[in-house]
Amino acid sequence: MNRSQCLGKVYLVGAGPGDPGLLTLKGKVLLEHADVVIYDALVSPEILAIVNPYAEKIDAGKRRGRHSLLQQETTQLLIEKAQNNAVVVRLKGGDPFIFGRGGEEMEDLVKAGVRVEVIPGVTSGIAAPAYEGIPLTHRNYSSSVTFVTGHEANEKYRPQINWDAIARGSETIVIYMGIHNLTNIIVQVVAAGRSLDTPVALIRWGTRPDRETLVGTLETIAQQVEETGFEAPAIAVIGNVVNLYGVLPAHQF
Repeated sequence: MNRSQCLGKVYLVGAGPGDPGLLTLKGKVLLEHADVVIYDALVSPEILAIVNPYAEKIDAGKRRGRHSLLQQETTQLLIEKAQNNAVVVRLKGGDPFIFGRGGEEMEDLVKAGVRVEVIPGVTSGIAAPAYEGIPLTHRNYSSSVTFVTGHEANEKYRPQINWDAIARGSETIVIYMGIHNLTNIIVQVVAAGRSLDTPVALIRWGTRPDRETLVGTLETIAQQVEETGFEAPAIAVIGNVVNLYGVLPAHQF
């Protein structure tokens, strides 16, 4: 790591979905050598334990109804820390460029003249189903998969999700941040022609020992969530690949 430059570099590092074994080697090295680590709410304690013990650690986590730092404040903090520190890590759950606002932060850093690099991570939309033995593609069940956010409101940007096109065009649908909007999503997916008996899996904390999984259909899953008190954060998988849940072995911790 070159510490001779006055202006440092920001690394947008994907922490992966929770299991420290899924952190990339490059991400691990950066955490071990970081001067500053600004991390999100879904980064696991095991990942944070890897951070250089002398590094400054700042919680910038965002959870529904509670923001430690606003997005603009986080970006400004990154710019400020890069002025006096060689290695600044912006640590994000999953992958920075998959519903992680990594692209937005990189744009702002580039505009500010700050050197920046993205270190991809394993995204939860792939890892959580895999740990439960649910392959997102399978020659007998699905040859297409779509990743979509279920979180309709996002500060200045309101995504106009075309659920009709997604439901008709993809055999497997993976939804991030969709638990709080699940009923509305189901209504739109069914209206687009998906059968009510289409299987659905909701996976909470998918790569941790306290993983919770709820399996039902488009007809039953919303009621199951209400009856069980199932909560976010969770990934939703819609499609016939969910039929392999319990057939293929789940990850054992």
